[in-house]
Amino acid sequence: MKNILVSFLIICSVSFAQEDKANPIIPKSKKGSFYAYWGWNTSMYSSSDISFKGNNYDFTLYDVAATDRQSPFDLKLYLNPGTITIPQYNLRIGYVLNYKYEISVGVDHMKYVMRAYQPSTITGEISKYGAEYDGVYSNTPFVIKPDFLMFEHTDGLNYINSELRRNDKLLEKGKIALNFLTGAGTGVVMPRTNCTLLGNPRYDQFHLAGFGFDVLVGLNIDFYNRFFIQTEFKAGYIKMPSIRTTMFKTDIAKQSFTFLESNIVFGYRFNTKKDKK
Repeated sequence: MKNILVSFLIICSVSFAQEDKANPIIPKSKKGSFYAYWGWNTSMYSSSDISFKGNNYDFTLYDVAATDRQSPFDLKLYLNPGTITIPQYNLRIGYVLNYKYEISVGVDHMKYVMRAYQPSTITGEISKYGAEYDGVYSNTPFVIKPDFLMFEHTDGLNYINSELRRNDKLLEKGKIALNFLTGAGTGVVMPRTNCTLLGNPRYDQFHLAGFGFDVLVGLNIDFYNRFFIQTEFKAGYIKMPSIRTTMFKTDIAKQSFTFLESNIVFGYRFNTKKDKK
């Protein structure tokens, strides 16, 4: 689906390029209008060092790799109100300051899944958790097994952010316009971390874990100054110094990593004022 929509954006841009050059592109003011969109994302993450600290343990795992977990496309899953938040999604509400700039707030619901059985190295100390893992480690080669650690931000890696965006009109033909987007934002990260660590019961409650920031570029096709389809490509940084890992508040993890995110979203603009030259 995503590849089809990206292809659609490219085809439209080529079509617009055939426009009569004698008909200049005049920016249209949408000042004072609001918009909302919903869509989906895929994401990639850099490796990160993850530190765990709690009662009877204090250690760091190095160069830990993770993937996202986007749900396979199924209309019954993606469009059913009861399951619509299961896939990795994007929700945003924005306000147009003028014909170029807009501000918005939204949530990027990504998912972060640590790969099981991956090789790593470990430094630190573990005690009173059994002979297999108790010990003092110093850059010791280590395989992360599920009975030692399962670590996922799968409901999810919720990046709640505000952004300032700029729109530059590339082409316009009739009631259809092609726009180029750039922007930057910052916000907080409120994951629901699914974690089992050293035999402790699974813990997966929402909590404020850190912050992030991002930059983005994108393409937008606007229909009748109301409906739009938009692709976005984001790069960002997330730092989480306080990740809950067990039912005990003193047990925390910390990590930081960069991410790349690609989105396809569908939106509607409302309360739009009459276009002005």
